[in-house]
Amino acid sequence: MSDQHSFETLAIHAGNTADPLTGAVVPPIYQVSTYKQDGVGGLRGGYEYSRSANPTRTALEENLAALEGGRRGLAFASGLAAEDCLLRTLLTPGDHVVIPNDAYGGTFRLFAKVASRWGVEFSVADTSDVSAVRAALTPRTRAIWVETPSNPLLGITDIAAVAGVARQAGARLVVDNTFASPYLQQPLSLGADVVVHSTTKYMGGHSDVVGGALVVSDPELAEELAYHQNAMGAVAGPFDAWLVLRGIKTLAVRMDRHDENATKVADLLTRHPKVTQVLYPGLPEHPGHEIAAKQMKAFGGMVSFRVSGGEEAAVEVCNRAELFTLGESLGGVESLLEHPGRMTHASAAGSPLEVPADLVRLSVGIENADDLLADLTQALG
Repeated sequence: MSDQHSFETLAIHAGNTADPLTGAVVPPIYQVSTYKQDGVGGLRGGYEYSRSANPTRTALEENLAALEGGRRGLAFASGLAAEDCLLRTLLTPGDHVVIPNDAYGGTFRLFAKVASRWGVEFSVADTSDVSAVRAALTPRTRAIWVETPSNPLLGITDIAAVAGVARQAGARLVVDNTFASPYLQQPLSLGADVVVHSTTKYMGGHSDVVGGALVVSDPELAEELAYHQNAMGAVAGPFDAWLVLRGIKTLAVRMDRHDENATKVADLLTRHPKVTQVLYPGLPEHPGHEIAAKQMKAFGGMVSFRVSGGEEAAVEVCNRAELFTLGESLGGVESLLEHPGRMTHASAAGSPLEVPADLVRLSVGIENADDLLADLTQALG
């Protein structure tokens, strides 16, 4: 499909070719492991074994590439599986990566507990400060890793500026675009080399699937990643791929509502006497607000805040919420909240990525905004 179409049109149609046998407008779930060959080496459409390729996964991967404006998308069993494949494709023992001082706890664990045992070194930097990123570089730096907005402190990194630093250093810029989704931000167009997604989140959008993705523009890197994807095998299954593909069709309308509701939630929190700080890039006082406004279509559905009374007060807010469901993950149609220090970011405790103990993270859903505001008001007490 032509990439000249609007995002909303691509989300519905890219990769979603009508089934040639029946005309079904939704790609079938090809729940199959192997394929009949027309003679030895005679593959139909290039399919031989579903670890290597599966038509349902192909549809999703074509869709992902179109939405991010990339040459190729690759779908994985989880976001961390995608990250692991990327690290083992880009890096060799002795290489160095700059990672953010505010990143998903699972990403930090992957670097600190897994990749480090393989001989990969990393330095932590405030990626919202371009000079800090530059100062963290070494002669062995092969990648700069960025989350923007970041998890869970909603920090903003100037993608184009850091892409310039990466180019000068001969390193790849990797951008985790999970919080924004391609509807709000397209890092490849800003100079990034690789986009990472946990498709579990906004792409799937319904808290019913676990998946991950990589999208790239460089054809040589695309081939290297595809080789490792097949060799390592942590691919998205056909039903999971189908669920993500279905979720993506409503991504644009969902993100509009997530953003609208999150803006109202952030406004309420800024006026609440028990809230000491609100972290949301849509607020003019947010230090990354101007950069976010420049590189994002809107500010998204994630809001974090700190409460007076410390850790126990934050935990009590989580326990008292009713409509906001206490749970990990994010990006679903239903609103979630969590205590990052004890939940998603517990693996970062005692590290430079440790999060404040009085922090609460919200994934603002698409329910009626007044109901969400009422629930937060009673939870705060």
